[in-house]
Amino acid sequence: MKKLKIGIVGGSGYTAGELLRLLIHHPNTEIDFVFSTTNAGKPLHVAHADLMGESEVLFTDTVNPDVDVLFLCLGHGRSRAFLEANEFSEATKVIDLGNDFRLLVDKEFQGRDFVYGLPELNKEAIVKAKNIANPGCFATAIQHALLPLANASKINDAVHVNATTGSTGAGVSLSATTHFSWRDNNFSSYKVFSHQHLGEINQSAKQLQNNHDQPIFFIPNRGNFSRGIYATVYTKFEGTVEQAVKLYQDFYNDATFIVISETPIALKQVVNTNKCILHVDVKDGMILVTSVIDNLVKGASGQAIHNMNLMFGLEEKTGLNLKSSAF
Repeated sequence: MKKLKIGIVGGSGYTAGELLRLLIHHPNTEIDFVFSTTNAGKPLHVAHADLMGESEVLFTDTVNPDVDVLFLCLGHGRSRAFLEANEFSEATKVIDLGNDFRLLVDKEFQGRDFVYGLPELNKEAIVKAKNIANPGCFATAIQHALLPLANASKINDAVHVNATTGSTGAGVSLSATTHFSWRDNNFSSYKVFSHQHLGEINQSAKQLQNNHDQPIFFIPNRGNFSRGIYATVYTKFEGTVEQAVKLYQDFYNDATFIVISETPIALKQVVNTNKCILHVDVKDGMILVTSVIDNLVKGASGQAIHNMNLMFGLEEKTGLNLKSSAF
């Protein structure tokens, strides 16, 4: 197979850095351009130190409109403006890692129809898609905890979510809450009950459970670690723990990157991988689902490459055979 020509826009950020780390060693891709107006003409390692010696590609402030795949790694709300200002071939497939096209009301833009890119939910549509709206990181972890319940029409009471993300979830730009002196030995909540990922979470739940109208109370937290999301999700459940586990095992039976653990799980099991590991328990009429992912891989760049593999008929794990480090 001829290698896919890849263009990356917003090349200086964390998600772009993860895309490059993975795509440089992907057997079916070659990097055509990495767009960054602030670093044009400089080697990739000026922004991504881990790429020193890995690639001779330089940042550029021009684009090739005929690339096979365009990854947009811009800040939320900026992908539309970039596509308005830059034309690409009809054959170019676009994968947006921002939030511009995730909701159904926003999925059509300039003749492009964006498919919500959660492979475990929309695999058949992704295979046929020309444009993908990559899910948010919190949304990915939380949806994997909820989708089997929605599929069985078992979200019939309020859902409570508590999830903590690492500092890379805030992006590469400095802010008051990303400085080491603030983040270290610290813990805080933000956007309580109002996080922007709630829209896509509710949308996916309703896709599987048409009558879904229960509130999802989501408390996002900032942790004092770099990578990963640890989410706990609980709601009322009628049934045994054995029935609950089987519900999840059956739903994710063919899911390449989902693992159902029989024992309690920890964040290090998924960091630097494209896996989502789930643990399911039932106590006192409540189901508790713990979900862990790497926010930059399964929650962003790895999932984007998974979508690309599906769109071009490649084996799903191509370029994503990654292992975590336990210590």
